[in-house]
Amino acid sequence: MPKMKSNSGALKRFKVKKNGSIKRGSAFRSHILTKKSQKRKVNLRGPQVVADADATRVKRMLNKA
Repeated sequence: MPKMKSNSGALKRFKVKKNGSIKRGSAFRSHILTKKSQKRKVNLRGPQVVADADATRVKRMLNKA
């Protein structure tokens, strides 16, 4: 039987933390930042965590489940 392939797009976007939760980047942070308020941009900084409802699907894409 061949090896399971990870989703290469998911590998670039997600990292699994030691406690099993999954880190992801924030959306709406790449361009057209002039019209967004400073408060909104500050809140988008730093890593976010994938919601529990989506975590199993993401783990399956990463071959961690």
